[in-house]
Amino acid sequence: MHEPTLSDRLGTFLARLSYNDLSEPQIRKLKIYFLDWLGSAIAGKDQPPVQIILGVIRDLGGTPESTIIPTQSHGNCLMAALANGASSHVVEMDDLHRESILHPAAAIIPAVLALAEREKASGADLLLAIAVGYEAAIRVAVAAGPSHYRFWHTTGTCGTFGAAAGAARLLGLNEEQTISAYGSAGTQASGLWEFLTNNAMSKQLHTGKAALNGLLSALLAQRGFTGARRILEGEKGFFKATSSDFDAAKCLAHLGKEFYFERNSLKYHASCGHTHSAIDAVLQATGGAVFGPEDIVKVTVSVYQGALDLLGPIQPTTPYFAKFNLPFCIASALMFGHANLADFTTERIGDPEIARMMQKIEIQSDPELTAMYPRQWPARAEIVKRSGERLAGCMTHPKGDPENPLSESEVVAKFKSLTGGLISDARSDTLCERALSLERLADVSTFFAR
Repeated sequence: MHEPTLSDRLGTFLARLSYNDLSEPQIRKLKIYFLDWLGSAIAGKDQPPVQIILGVIRDLGGTPESTIIPTQSHGNCLMAALANGASSHVVEMDDLHRESILHPAAAIIPAVLALAEREKASGADLLLAIAVGYEAAIRVAVAAGPSHYRFWHTTGTCGTFGAAAGAARLLGLNEEQTISAYGSAGTQASGLWEFLTNNAMSKQLHTGKAALNGLLSALLAQRGFTGARRILEGEKGFFKATSSDFDAAKCLAHLGKEFYFERNSLKYHASCGHTHSAIDAVLQATGGAVFGPEDIVKVTVSVYQGALDLLGPIQPTTPYFAKFNLPFCIASALMFGHANLADFTTERIGDPEIARMMQKIEIQSDPELTAMYPRQWPARAEIVKRSGERLAGCMTHPKGDPENPLSESEVVAKFKSLTGGLISDARSDTLCERALSLERLADVSTFFAR
């Protein structure tokens, strides 16, 4: 007998987890996560990266077994996972988990939904697979440490483990098969931040491939394909290859006593999660009032260093990359009182008034705020008005964080805002109702039925 590895212990626990082990509040959260993800998956349908991926999938063909959400067509489960993973990440409104610096839904739900449709699994089975996938991905990402995020897009890397874990649970794989699925997932885990330097489309590929590769790993393991047992902690494994500050023990900390997926955040603003505390600190300072550049002398926003490391070099050259530019997001909050989808357009990028406001904004790193990251993603803002008045705001938990959560009605409103004009009001109501009663659905393949 070999000494149990991290994959052994994590995989064994998650392979044995049952739907009845989840509490009613946890199930309610999982349904809300699903609905929140679905809105983003629909909203991304017309975006150029998604359209390109859909074109490739269309040319490849395949057995129609799972729903490709952007086109409401059907393809094989792997291609559905790829398309839905890409589409659900492109408008930057999908969920995030702060401590792990991970967007769980975009990598995990596409994989388990596509498989659940193919297998005609129940809604309860799907919710369990989502819980398992989230827990696996988040725990691996927390253990990988903040240094992993310097080069690696955690959603693409650790999300692959989550997709594999959720798919393995849905397939009913035994413990040995589950461990092999993790091994195959880890050897495929990838996603480098270099794409940010030239406005490339790779971010959507990361989530789509994480979903596809995780699902593929589980399907291979089901047929006896083996993977590395020590894929996480081995000398040539995931942690040592991708992190300088990993803590492998965090993978298993409080396992069975605490579910990390409960600390998930849902986005309120249509921008990178690292901008949200800054946006909310500004909105807190202004009380929601709006200003033009002629009203403002200077705006100083203090953030944690991790936000600057990722966002500092990014220029708002396209609507998508404006979502990663702190001055643009802050200027939108100052001038319009929000940072929603309508604020990120080509017209706004070229607006000289926005440019004038951005010139008044200074972003700086604060050691005190940096020490709070990644458990918290805080920001402070100070605004000096032309009148001499000074406004200040400090935000530790932006709207959507588990400490400041969106209500169910707010998630429904977000879904309808994201999907407005893309689906009918009646269709929107139907999908919301089905998502929020998912545990009662006998066959997931009927979820999108008209």
